[in-house]
Amino acid sequence: MNVRRSAAALAAVGVLAAAAPATAAGPSPSPKVAIPSGLYGTSDPTYDGVWRQSLTLIAQRTLGYRPATQAVDWLAGQQCASGAFAAFRATPAKACDSKVMVDTNSTAAAVQALKAAGGHDDTVGKAVTWLKSVQNKDGGWGYLPAGASDANSTSVVIGALTAVGTDPANVRKSGKSPYDLLAAMSLRCDQDGGGALAFQPDKKGKLAANADATAAGVLGALGKGFVAQAGKAPAHAACTRTDHPTPARVADNAGAYLAAAVARTGHLQSVLPGAKDQPDFGNTADTVVALAADGRTEQAKASYAWLEKNASQWAAQSGPAAYAQLILAAHAVGAQPGDFGGTSLVRSLNALGPAPQMATEQKEKTKSDGGSGLGVWWVVGVCLIAGIGVGFLLSGRKKKRP
Repeated sequence: MNVRRSAAALAAVGVLAAAAPATAAGPSPSPKVAIPSGLYGTSDPTYDGVWRQSLTLIAQRTLGYRPATQAVDWLAGQQCASGAFAAFRATPAKACDSKVMVDTNSTAAAVQALKAAGGHDDTVGKAVTWLKSVQNKDGGWGYLPAGASDANSTSVVIGALTAVGTDPANVRKSGKSPYDLLAAMSLRCDQDGGGALAFQPDKKGKLAANADATAAGVLGALGKGFVAQAGKAPAHAACTRTDHPTPARVADNAGAYLAAAVARTGHLQSVLPGAKDQPDFGNTADTVVALAADGRTEQAKASYAWLEKNASQWAAQSGPAAYAQLILAAHAVGAQPGDFGGTSLVRSLNALGPAPQMATEQKEKTKSDGGSGLGVWWVVGVCLIAGIGVGFLLSGRKKKRP
C-alpha cells in the first residue's frame, strides 16, 4: 500500500525509477514537471501523484478533517473519460489517449479517497465500472489492464469495492472472485515463508513470500481498504494449513507470517533490488495496519512504537504518502498522530498542500491537537483541579467567618 507499492508495481512493468522515494533515506528528487496547486507534496508526481493525493485525503478524513475542495477537485480531474486514472496527468484538460498509462492501483486508490471525501459519486461510479471491466479470469487484477493478476493490485481494488458498498465476493469473472486470487497467492504453511502471500508466481509458477503483498493481502482478504482498526484476535496464532483457505484463513495465516517477520526487530527490512540494507519503513507501517486489522494488536503496537522512534526522518524526506501511512498506522492501533515521537504527523501532512478544515471542534481536540500531545482530557483535568482549588478556598473562607 502507498507510494512504495506503486513503485514496486511500476518496477514490475519496467519503470524502476519510481522506486526511489519508496524506501530511500535520501531527499526526494527534484520535480520534472510543475506541481499543480491542488496537489500535495513537492517531489516529482509523475509516478505517484494520484496515489499520494489519495492517501492524503483518506488520512485527513480519518482524522476528522474535511479535505480542501481544491485538493479533491484536482484528484477528480485526473480521471480519464473511460473512468480510469493514471499515476499522473500533467495536462488533465487533454483527453486520454493510448499513450496515457492508466492503472488499477491509481484508480482504486482514487475511488477510496473520493468516496471518503464525498461529492463525486459520478466519478467514483465510472471508476468502479472500469475496474470491473478489467478484472481477470482468475478473479484478480494486475497493475495494468490485461496484465497478470497480483496480490497487491487485487487487494487495493477490493478496498475500492468495499468503499462503495459492493461485496467483493460477488464481483466475479469466469466464476472467480478476488478472494480466489488471494487464496491462490497464499503460500502453504509447510512451505518456506508459509502463510505469506506472493506478489505474483514466477515464470515457473512458484510462489515466493513477499511482505508488501502479504500486508496488502491481509486487508484484502478481510475485505478492508486503507483504513482499519483493531480486529478480533485470530483463533490460531500460528499458520494453519488447509487445502482450500477461506478469506479469513488467508488473512490469519498472512498475519502470522507478518507477526513473525517483525517479532525480533519490530520492523521489516528493505528487499527492493538495488536498495541499501536498511529498514523498510513503508512496509512496516502497512504491516502495523495489517496486524491490527487481523487482531494481532500487541505486535502491531510494538512495531508502531519502533516507527515512532525511527520513522520521522523517512516521512519528512518521502512526503505526503509516507505521512499518510503513519497516520493510518496510528489510527489502527489507537495512537495519537499529533505526537509521533515529538513530531505532529497531522501538521506535517497538512502543511504540504491546501489546508483542510476540521469537521468538528471536538475531533480537532481529540484527534489532532497540533502535536502538543495534550487532548481534551488534559483540559478537563486542569479544570477539575482548578475547581477543587476554588472549593477549598471557599471552604476556608466560610470557616473564618464569625
